[in-house]
Amino acid sequence: QVQLVESGGGLVQPGGSLRLSCAASGSIFSINTMGWYRQAPGKQRELVATITSGGSTTYADSVKGRFTISRGTAKNTVYLQMNSLKPGDTAVYYCNAQIYTGVLGYGDYWGRGTQVTVSS
Repeated sequence: QVQLVESGGGLVQPGGSLRLSCAASGSIFSINTMGWYRQAPGKQRELVATITSGGSTTYADSVKGRFTISRGTAKNTVYLQMNSLKPGDTAVYYCNAQIYTGVLGYGDYWGRGTQVTVSS
């Protein structure tokens, strides 16, 4: 089994910062792309940022210049540094990873999400 566990969400004032973490564990042979998505109330889930195993990154236009995605040295962790947060960033943030488990090949795995609320 594979698990993704997020942490680091919370309540922050506009202009503040938060750092989200996600750790993958279980029967993992390798991990390709990892990323963060978010879903605000009444809206569809949207991509925030992704990072490949080689370190290539993509960002949603709405977060470029404010958010930074990175991977840990062990490559099974991914972080999202969020600066200059705005009320519009309020959402549940989900970790995603493309994981090769061997028998089942590559699969798309999701964490349970962590709430980020930006409010004064």
